[in-house]
Amino acid sequence: MLFDRCKALRLTAVSLSYLALGAAAALAETKIDFYYPVQVGGPVTKVIDGYVEKFMAANPDIEVAPIYAGNYNDTTTKALTAAKAGTPPSVAVLLATDVFTLIDEDVIEPVGSFATSAEDKTWMAGFMPAYLKSAQTDGQLWSVPFQRSTAVLYYNKQAFKDAGLDGEKFPTTWEEMVAAGKAVTTKDATGQVTRWGVGIAGNVGSAQWLFGALSAQNGARLVNDEGTETDLTDPKVVEALQFWVDMSAKDGIHPPGIFEWGTAPADFLAGRVAMIWHTTGNLTNLRKNATFEFGVAPFPGNPDPASVLGGGNLYIFKEASDEQKAAAFKLIKFLTSDEILADWAVQTGYVAPRDGSWKTEVLKTYVAEAPQALVALKQIPDSVPEFSTHENARTTKILNDALAAALTGNKTPAEALGDAQAEIDKVLKAYR
Repeated sequence: MLFDRCKALRLTAVSLSYLALGAAAALAETKIDFYYPVQVGGPVTKVIDGYVEKFMAANPDIEVAPIYAGNYNDTTTKALTAAKAGTPPSVAVLLATDVFTLIDEDVIEPVGSFATSAEDKTWMAGFMPAYLKSAQTDGQLWSVPFQRSTAVLYYNKQAFKDAGLDGEKFPTTWEEMVAAGKAVTTKDATGQVTRWGVGIAGNVGSAQWLFGALSAQNGARLVNDEGTETDLTDPKVVEALQFWVDMSAKDGIHPPGIFEWGTAPADFLAGRVAMIWHTTGNLTNLRKNATFEFGVAPFPGNPDPASVLGGGNLYIFKEASDEQKAAAFKLIKFLTSDEILADWAVQTGYVAPRDGSWKTEVLKTYVAEAPQALVALKQIPDSVPEFSTHENARTTKILNDALAAALTGNKTPAEALGDAQAEIDKVLKAYR
């Protein structure tokens, strides 16, 4: 009886809470659409919905409508279509690499232009420089880091031990990774590989990201900061691709052809691959499902280690009204507060891009339970921005096609990258 009464009281409180939020939304003076890159439903939408409700409770004059628009590409396409139709979202989470495309289409406004107060400038200064860099060009801050990531090395400690290696010692150079890969690669009685040493995803959408890390590890950058020049024929870039190809063709430690990003975690969990290069966002999944002890390590180098940054930023759209843009900026500051980003990192696995977030009790507790999460944080200073140019969809496809041609043996690395450079030069000529 008492339980039923308590339950009824809780339900009444919840109902009143939603009624209050509904009433606040009805009284809101400013309404904004918030495009977010995820399919409808699922745990991430519940987290975003919770943040939006909390924001509206604190700002009853603003109503926020989260619109879950599909994956990143879908969301960018829908946002651009809406902007050209005169009904843009006020704010959206889109890829950091979309910045040049959005500027070229003249649909976004620099977020930095709204940061006018001393408090705003302090907030801006709290972001990690490496993540801010990918949001800046032409002396403007065009977007704000939100759900950011970096790629790390996951390795099977048990496989290392079974091969006679030290399970606590991860490879720090390309040479060490190849040596470890050879030690942990196993074959059955017929000579068929039952466990590969290492897997680096080469499918479209992932290849250019991880190849950026390989190139940086070899002392090269794929693209300039202005997004107007690529340098794919740099001997160090060609050497990086040759190393990737050789891990399969020469060393026999990497699956032949295209290793898939989507199946990499499952291959790792099933013991089919002993080391994978993947996002920090997979840590929660692996911690929940691994039946063996695994390690998380920074990427190796040749000789210096390097990784690549990824993920999405928050953008404000130009054709929204002044009131909507002001409300969007207020929402952006809320979503990128130290506390929200700390919670977001724990809930999703993304890397909180503010130093202050890592000083909160939430993240302190989390890293005490999952110290592997600190690997990404420590690797950020050694990370480079993701491949991003003007007309990024076209140039990224050209680069991905070139990487696929080399990985499948249809072209040599030098031929593939030379052809890609020539094509990209034609695309970017107008922007130089």
